Amino acid sequence: MPPEPPRTLLIACGALAREVLDMIALNGWSHMDVTCLPAKLHNTPARIPDAVRAKIAKGRRTHQRIFVLYGDCGTGGLLDRVLEQEGVERLPGPHCYAFYRGTAQFLEEADADPTCFYLTDYLVRHFERLVIQGLGLDRHPELLQTYFGNYTTLVYLAQTPDAGLERRAKAAALRLGLSYAHRPSGYGELASFLRAAG
Repeated sequence: MPPEPPRTLLIACGALAREVLDMIALNGWSHMDVTCLPAKLHNTPARIPDAVRAKIAKGRRTHQRIFVLYGDCGTGGLLDRVLEQEGVERLPGPHCYAFYRGTAQFLEEADADPTCFYLTDYLVRHFERLVIQGLGLDRHPELLQTYFGNYTTLVYLAQTPDAGLERRAKAAALRLGLSYAHRPSGYGELASFLRAAG
């Protein structure tokens, strides 16, 4: 009988929770546990490194291995500094758009057309709360041009084939006055990272 795999903790951004849990269930990785930090930390990225450090310290009491499921996410390298000090590996890439699409491909596409605004499944589901209310557009619609005037296209990087989410993404593009592009990405490098960690 093969030995039990080491108990593994995945410290994830809340925006990835559903996808991570789906992959764990799909692959039967019963040795993996997930703990999430609130997705709203992206509004204050300087707070992400210390929040991750606290989760690592707590996780070391109960788990043999720890991985962090964040990109740099606007921390300007501070998250990587913490992870180097703690000896913990993270999902590579600057943010979830990149690792869902594939970092090299995303950066190439973003360089070719920097006027794209991106949504993932999570952001489509929470568009009203995170984008409209989060940016105050429900109270100050006149700010729409200030925030989105330099964008031309809303790109929906879809993790799953879901006609309902695609309709909502199209409606989001219309609401922001942007053209629409649908790019199925699946779980991208999140999937390959978790398989390697598994």
